[in-house]
Amino acid sequence: MDRKQSKISIIGAGSVGATVAYSIATQKLVSELVIIDVNKDKAAGEAMDISHGLVTMDAMDIHCGDYSEIAGSDVIIVTAGLGRKPGETRLDLAAKNIVIAKDIAKNIMKYYDGGVVLVVANPLDVLTYVIRKESGLPAHAVVGTGTSLDSARFRYLLSEKLNVDARNIHGFMSGEHGDSQFAVWSSVHIAGMPIDAYCAKRGIALDKPVIEESVRKAGGEVIRLKGATFYAIASVVAELSRGIIKNTRSVHNVSTLLTDYCGISGVCISVPTVLGINGAEEHIPYDYTEEELGKLRSSAKKMREFLDSLNV
Repeated sequence: MDRKQSKISIIGAGSVGATVAYSIATQKLVSELVIIDVNKDKAAGEAMDISHGLVTMDAMDIHCGDYSEIAGSDVIIVTAGLGRKPGETRLDLAAKNIVIAKDIAKNIMKYYDGGVVLVVANPLDVLTYVIRKESGLPAHAVVGTGTSLDSARFRYLLSEKLNVDARNIHGFMSGEHGDSQFAVWSSVHIAGMPIDAYCAKRGIALDKPVIEESVRKAGGEVIRLKGATFYAIASVVAELSRGIIKNTRSVHNVSTLLTDYCGISGVCISVPTVLGINGAEEHIPYDYTEEELGKLRSSAKKMREFLDSLNV
C-alpha cells in the first residue's frame, strides 16, 4: 500500500480523540489529519486549536470532516464511545458501546479503500471484535490497542520499584485489556537480564502480585482522581500509528482476532504482535510458561463467554 502522502482519520473528538490528534501532530506523523465527530463544532474547534500551534510543529493539513474523509487513510482511529465512569468496568460499557461501534463500522466501510482500523474505544477487546466482524475486513486490518497501554504502565511501575529507566525495562501484559489481563513475568528483563536475577543481585524484594494488581487498577485510579484517562493512551496510539505508517515491524501487545494461537481462536485479546503497513503482520509465538498459558486461555475463555452473552 504505497501512498504519496500519509493520512490519519480519527473518529471521535472527545478527550481521547482530541489528545490523540494532538500527540500525532506534535510527532509530525502525517501530512493530513482528519477529525470526525457527530458534534461537528467540537471537531472543528479541536482541529483549529491544534492547527494554531503548527508553527512549532510542521506543515500539516489538520481539519474536521465527515465519514467520506475516510478515503485515502493509512490509519483510521476509532475513539468514539461512551467513557467509563468511576467504579464501572470496561465490560460494563459493552452493551452501550456495541451499538455505536456497529454504526461506526458501517460508515467506515462506505468509504474505506485501504488502511488499518485502530480501535481505542472501550471495552477494547469487545469493540475490536465487533468492528472486525461488522466491517468484514481481514483480521490483520483491524487492531485494538489492547494491553499496549497496560504494558506501558507495567514498565513504568517496575521502573519506580527498581529505580531504572523504564526504557531499559522490557516486559508485557497479555490477555484482555481489563480484569483478566496478567503480567507475563517470564518476559521481563532489565538491560537483557531476567528480572529475578537482577533483583537477586541487587537485593531487591519485589512483590509481584501487588505490582500486577496495581497495573490492573491503574486506569480506574486515574479515572477516580481526574475523571478520565487520555494522555497515556494518546501516546500509545501515536506510537502504534507510527509503527503502521512507517512500516517499522515493531512488536506491540495489541488486540486482534486470534486463530489457533496457543489453541485460542475466535476472540480478540492481546499477544505479542508485529505491526506494519498492513496492520497485524504476524503474531509472535511467545513461549509462555504453563502458568501464563493457563491465564491466557482463561482470559480468552472469559472473553468468549462475554461475547456469547452479548450475541456478537
